[in-house]
Amino acid sequence: MLDIIGKRFWFFSISGIVILIGIISLVSAGLPRGIEFSSGSMLTLRFDEPVEHDRFQQELNNLGYTDATIQSNIKEDESLFLIRTHTLTDEEKEQIENTLSAQFGQLLEAQFSSVSPQVAAETARNAAIAVAIAAIGILFYVTWAFRRMPRPLHYGTCAIVALVHDALIAMGVFSILGAILGWEINLMFITGVLAVIGYSVNNTVVIFDRIRENLTRGIGADFEAVVNNSLVETLSRSANTSLTTLIVVLALFLFVGATIQNFAVVLIIGVIAGTFSSVCIAPSLLVVWDRGEWGRFIPWLKSS
Repeated sequence: MLDIIGKRFWFFSISGIVILIGIISLVSAGLPRGIEFSSGSMLTLRFDEPVEHDRFQQELNNLGYTDATIQSNIKEDESLFLIRTHTLTDEEKEQIENTLSAQFGQLLEAQFSSVSPQVAAETARNAAIAVAIAAIGILFYVTWAFRRMPRPLHYGTCAIVALVHDALIAMGVFSILGAILGWEINLMFITGVLAVIGYSVNNTVVIFDRIRENLTRGIGADFEAVVNNSLVETLSRSANTSLTTLIVVLALFLFVGATIQNFAVVLIIGVIAGTFSSVCIAPSLLVVWDRGEWGRFIPWLKSS
């Protein structure tokens, strides 16, 4: 039989290294914020013929928008430009469109959105509150669900630690991708994080429920052995669920397009991290807590 729990400190070390890399990226590069969280305007323009990116940017610079961020998709028969800059008035937007149309030909305004600083601050605050409420609710729910078990708070706390683990990895990886590819977080990113939280806790609860079932049936006297047996019994279920979910999310990412890019990428990262935390982190923390092995973390890290 696989000894998953016996390798728990190896799993903790792997997670610690990945999270540390993510935290370094978050501290140094941060999470590039979209207009929903930082205020500003986003204007998407489509031209009927190819337009060079450098010429387009130079024209915006001539208009005084030297701080604008420009993303382009240039094809043989059309050009698509996404402009992100400070909050635009109707007059400023009209001036940009008229000038660019005179310079590069007929254009179509594909999308325009604008968020004030007050709305951006409120959105960021509400997003943080939503994540916090979700975490607190999960803690109370899991603790209540396992209330008939010895030390039910352990189950709820370990589930929350696994969720924090997944969220940190998702944010860290997205920070790295943002620094490399220029991606920005938006409301779809927050939606993805909340979806990852729900997915991860579902996987964790299934494993915890099997542990409870085996403990109730008296299978094995040693808690570590019971947890390991429960993991092995649910391993194929966890792997199959994660694999089928990944296939669907990859299809969304590849074929739906940029509108749900952040959501799909966070889900891909979260499903992988969530499966790892549900199988290798949360149950292992239960054993560490039961055996009082917290003091082994530092010696283990020193020896590795």
